[in-house]
Amino acid sequence: MSLPLPLALTTRLAPVAVIAIAGWALSSGPLSAAPTDNNESATKGASASPSAPSTAAASKTFAAAPAPCTSVTAKTIKSLVPGAKTAGKEIPSTDTKARRTCSWNALKGYDYRWLDVSFELSDTDAAAEKTYKERLTEKSGGGVVPGLGDAAYSVVNLTTEDKQQTREGVVLVRASNALLVITYNGSDFESKKAPSTDVINKGAIKAARDAVAALEGGQ
Repeated sequence: MSLPLPLALTTRLAPVAVIAIAGWALSSGPLSAAPTDNNESATKGASASPSAPSTAAASKTFAAAPAPCTSVTAKTIKSLVPGAKTAGKEIPSTDTKARRTCSWNALKGYDYRWLDVSFELSDTDAAAEKTYKERLTEKSGGGVVPGLGDAAYSVVNLTTEDKQQTREGVVLVRASNALLVITYNGSDFESKKAPSTDVINKGAIKAARDAVAALEGGQ
């Protein structure tokens, strides 16, 4: 059944893009100073040998983002986005090693669901932690998600436009030098009501757990 989507849903990618662009700006560019040699006397007369890896290099756990469209299991996609193609659709990126995003959406009957999973890699753990903390300042009313990455936070918000409700959940996860952003929302076009906070929050966290497992498993 084909129904026109409310403006709130057709434009929902705009705030996600703003968040993504902000994260991109914060996580790119020179993030650490060049190493300096403050111990000339210790190395004077020593034979040439490879330098020890810098702290920044040593802290870069993940060198590339995983394939985002296989980061969430088919079983999870079927349960969270009924009727969607489990293959998803990857959003074009200028640097797939640093940032990759996949999206799934479907309208089944009158029930609409949308899921985005995004991976953003920084040069160091410290840089990713800084970005994570800055993203938290953009959110309010949520809470910490225990046992997910090094740090995780979820928040759910309800919006209403033309009497149509849409409820959206966002989960932010930092795992070493990677930041994951999971966005999940839904609406019922027949009742004009949105799914409950519990349904959206648990769904977003479920997708986040899959995505973290894929990142840590090197998929």
